[in-house]
Amino acid sequence: MSTTTPPYDGRYGIGELAERAGVTVKTVRFYSDRGLLPETSRTTGGHRRYGPGALERLRLIRALRSLGLAVPEVRRVLDEQDRHGRPGGALEEAVAGHLSALGTQLTALRWRQAALRLVQECPPGERPGRLRLVGTVAAPPSTAPLARFWRGWLPPRMPAGSVAAFLEVAVPRPPDDPTPAQVLAFARLNALTSGPCPAGRRPQPAAHRTVGGRGAALLYEGLAEAYELAGAPLRRGREPYAGEALDCFVAAYASAYGTRDTPGFRELLAGQLPADPRLDRYWELVAEVRTPPGGRPEPTPGAAHDWLLAALTAPAAA
Repeated sequence: MSTTTPPYDGRYGIGELAERAGVTVKTVRFYSDRGLLPETSRTTGGHRRYGPGALERLRLIRALRSLGLAVPEVRRVLDEQDRHGRPGGALEEAVAGHLSALGTQLTALRWRQAALRLVQECPPGERPGRLRLVGTVAAPPSTAPLARFWRGWLPPRMPAGSVAAFLEVAVPRPPDDPTPAQVLAFARLNALTSGPCPAGRRPQPAAHRTVGGRGAALLYEGLAEAYELAGAPLRRGREPYAGEALDCFVAAYASAYGTRDTPGFRELLAGQLPADPRLDRYWELVAEVRTPPGGRPEPTPGAAHDWLLAALTAPAAA
């Protein structure tokens, strides 16, 4: 008998239905007991009978289950098909959810693979330290420690929108398919931002502690523009110099402080913006995380800030 031709009375026994669908009787009974595959009747001996549409319904159930959909999700898809004659939004929602979950799982596997290669490829004497370092980072990693670090560093009472805009730039998105070097850089970022401040250092620089919430918003809006302007000479390898980028940089602080850009203010500002080795290291690691293999690093806000600070303190800038 053809596997697509229904039985003579249009109804299947459980064994026949299982054979035609390529599943076990136990599987058919499982879906039937959960209401996914309703039986049409039972024989006088109590054997289940299924209608002519049962075979295609069972094949649909199998297909949905093979995609990883749970029984409740399958039920929603089938209910929608019963109402409208075909799967619709319930199927789209389930597939989208599983694709998202699968993407996260694949990213986690790639991070674990790169972490294993990192440990495998380093000298034997360095492996215990590498293991401890990468062992503190989840796969895929969380950026929460980095965001907490910056929230403690940014000016207090800074508007939420300004904080969010800054974090978007300052917190690197972990690559989906990292190299061992990128895993190492991110693990070092995690360790750097999770550790305590160096002895004798306060979280915020002196320049931040003198501006309020409104001043902080003005400050970071202006700094973002200055950093973008500094990116062009940085990409060309230009030495720091006085120009539009530096003027914009100073104007950001002057606007936040409610004062004017004068030689005296620039001298005062230079004294309030000392180099911070911890932040310099942070931005170096960010560049390593963001730069794809063989790619050219893009200037980070940290690199732009250091370039502008050097321009501010250069003799020609006075």
